[in-house]
Amino acid sequence: MDIGTNRTDFYIGLSLAMSSSIFIGGSFILKKKGLLRLSSKGFMRAGQGGYAYLKEWLWWAGLISMGAGEAANFAAYAFAPATLVTPLGAMSVLVSAVLSSYFLNERLNVHGKMGCLLCILGSTVMVIHAPQEDEVASLTAMAEKLQDPGFIVFAVSVVASSLILIFLVAPRYGQKNVLVYILICSVIGSLSVSCVKGLGIGIKELFAGTAVLKEPLFWCLLICLVICVSIQISYLNKALDIYNTSIVTPIYYVFFTTSVMACSAILFKEWLSMSTDGAVGTVSGFLTIILGIFLLHAFKDLTFSWDSLPLYLRKGPHGSPWGQQAYVALPSQESQAEGPGEGKLAREGNSKGNYSPEGSMRRNNSFVTT
Repeated sequence: MDIGTNRTDFYIGLSLAMSSSIFIGGSFILKKKGLLRLSSKGFMRAGQGGYAYLKEWLWWAGLISMGAGEAANFAAYAFAPATLVTPLGAMSVLVSAVLSSYFLNERLNVHGKMGCLLCILGSTVMVIHAPQEDEVASLTAMAEKLQDPGFIVFAVSVVASSLILIFLVAPRYGQKNVLVYILICSVIGSLSVSCVKGLGIGIKELFAGTAVLKEPLFWCLLICLVICVSIQISYLNKALDIYNTSIVTPIYYVFFTTSVMACSAILFKEWLSMSTDGAVGTVSGFLTIILGIFLLHAFKDLTFSWDSLPLYLRKGPHGSPWGQQAYVALPSQESQAEGPGEGKLAREGNSKGNYSPEGSMRRNNSFVTT
């Protein structure tokens, strides 16, 4: 393959990855608009267990938009390297945040904006430093990977933790803590991505002439994918219905990306070939994600803007922190105890040039005590 073909494939993959971010970021807005419309009509909200959104065309438009984005993202891996495509998924967070400020009247405070940037930065660093996965070219090789004891323990842990979150934690804390619903979507999403990869290998073999439709693994992966995606859609709708879109989108992206990378590392044994700088970069990216989540989640209800900064951080029109405002000493307790007549006489005396040691001492004390 010549250089021109490689460059063409690179730009095709880049375009697909960018369009994927736009579609996925817009899908959150369309879904949220549909859920808000149903809520205004008095239907049972998705956060309370309702499924009236299945009759709302805006919600379906959001679902179609997300499907188109995921398809474009899947196709992008066939043209561009993963180190380019995966970090660009963070662009959907920015698209969703910008669109939500225009169409949903949602705002992020300064801490939220810093948290979004840190989440995107940490996720990008973590993905860039992640090792490459082993090549799996057939369903037979995929079956061997799935039978590994490490992956079996991981899958059982994911299923067990998801059941605990769904039946024990979500009914009590789901409407109080945004992390509950998003954790369910994220950990289940790690298994759904593994199913998608296995199905992709099967479809590739199908086009090559292999009879993969007779393989039980192909249908097991398809059934698991349907179940996982159904759970993800249900709890993602609940999160979007209750919480701010600008909060749900970046947190979901961070947890989903982390879960997928953990599952991929266990399934394909990627960490065995990691270098020292790759391990340090991955850990640094993960810590940056934790810091971003803290800023985004811990201060989401705090009203804070640039106008709330201390006075000395806001510069006046002439570059001075106070502009042209003159310095005025605050009155001391002694000066406040003086009557208005006494203060007036002291000022008149000073204006005439009369010097009073007692008045001078009072003024000096007022500056000191202030």
